[in-house]
Amino acid sequence: MIPVLTIAGSDASGGAGIEADIKTFCAHGLYGMSVITSVVAENTFRVINAYDMSAQAVGDQIEAVFEDIAPKAVKIGMLPNVCIMQIVAEKLEKLNAENVVLDPVMQAKNGFNLMSERENLLSKMLDVIDIITPNIPEAEILTNTKISNENDMKNAALIIAKKGAKSVLIKGGHKNGTSDFLYFEGKFFEYKTKFINTKNTHGTGCTLSSAIASNLALGRKMNEAVENAKKYIQGAIENSLDLGHGAGPLNHFYNIC
Repeated sequence: MIPVLTIAGSDASGGAGIEADIKTFCAHGLYGMSVITSVVAENTFRVINAYDMSAQAVGDQIEAVFEDIAPKAVKIGMLPNVCIMQIVAEKLEKLNAENVVLDPVMQAKNGFNLMSERENLLSKMLDVIDIITPNIPEAEILTNTKISNENDMKNAALIIAKKGAKSVLIKGGHKNGTSDFLYFEGKFFEYKTKFINTKNTHGTGCTLSSAIASNLALGRKMNEAVENAKKYIQGAIENSLDLGHGAGPLNHFYNIC
């Protein structure tokens, strides 16, 4: 069985973070492992608080995984502060991590801040990742631009690529019906899917990035990995679970159970 690793925060309600990642890995027939960066007291409608791990605790977890079961892909989610960004980057470079996917988690749906010192993210992480997957609000922060249309999305991808990113996926889900755009090997790939009118979208970013990591671990090329991941998350949203009083979780096992 192929091992994959998530480095992310923990979601108490199970819809996002490492819980969503490991479900996604399992749905792809992979062996999931985790490094926890923060314990988030969260449910479908609010975040009560987040309790960040120390940088040493994060680094030790990464060392423990790699010295025993080296992952074929790594998904990175919540990096709550610059010290954790730094230790994750140092460890992944030292340990020759492959197929690294960064989902730049910045805030919860209710606005709770999940990343301080955001201006350091690209400078700390771009050298060790293979793809970054910001949504429109995250891409606006990373590029200091306003994104109003698909041309703006492409421009944001180019800005991030010029800073050193190997591949950039700008997700258009925050604008109904907007495509996602992947910039990879000097070309744009467009992924357009039907907009699903549902409130149950908790953990979509986590799930998509971990699905990309899963497909990379399975040997897919980047554009194929993104295409497969988009198909998977479309089904997970279409079959989402009506749980909780807020934005319910996806059904990660819709194609199995």
